[in-house]
Amino acid sequence: RTIYQKIREYDLLDKRKRVTALKAGEDRAILLGLTMIVFSVMMYFLLGITMVRSYTDSVWTDESNCTVLNSSIVSEINCTYSCGSDCWKGSKYPCLQVFVSLNSSGKIFRLSHNEETHGLNPECFYVPKCRKDYTVARTIIMNISERLKSHQQFPCYYDPGERQDMVLLTRLYGQGAIFHSLFWPSCMLVGGTLIIAMVKLTQYLSILCEQINKIKR
Repeated sequence: RTIYQKIREYDLLDKRKRVTALKAGEDRAILLGLTMIVFSVMMYFLLGITMVRSYTDSVWTDESNCTVLNSSIVSEINCTYSCGSDCWKGSKYPCLQVFVSLNSSGKIFRLSHNEETHGLNPECFYVPKCRKDYTVARTIIMNISERLKSHQQFPCYYDPGERQDMVLLTRLYGQGAIFHSLFWPSCMLVGGTLIIAMVKLTQYLSILCEQINKIKR
C-alpha cells in the first residue's frame, strides 16, 4: 500500500466516525423535540379538562364593584372530618351569609367566595375545612366577616345574563391564571417543533452539500 492509500483510508474512517456521531446527535435531538411536543400536548389536555373548562363554563364573566350590606352567621352546617384510616367524625361550621349591592345595577345579591364554594354550599359565602374544634372554624369565619365589613366596597364578578342570583368575590381561574398555565406548554411545543425543524434543515443542507461536491468532482 502506498502512503496516499493509507491516508485516504484514515480519512474515510474518520469521516465515518463523524457521520455516526452526527447521526446519533441528530437522533437524540429529534427524540428531545418529540418528547417536548408530547409533554406539551399532555399538559394542554390536562389543563383543558380542568382550568380552561372551568373558566369557559363559568357564567360570572363581568366585573363590577360591590358594596357590603349585611354580613352575618345565619346557621351551623354539619360536616365530617377524617380522624384516621377509614375513620370519619362529625362536626359543624358556621354559615356566613353576605349580601351586597352591585354598583353597576343597584341590585342586591348574595356573595360567594368563588365557583367552588358555590358548588359546595350556595347559601354560605365560604366553606372552611371541616375541623374537630368548632371554635377554630368560627374564628376563621368571624375574621372573614370583619374583613368584608371593613372594606365595604371591592371588585366582584356577576352574571351578565342574570341567570344566577349571586355574585363572586373571586373567580377560581381568571384570565391571568389561564394565560400563565398555557404559556409554558406553548413554549415547550414551539421549542420542540423548532428543534426538529433545525435538525431536518441541517440534514437537508448536508445532503445538498454532498450533491454539490459530487457534481464538482
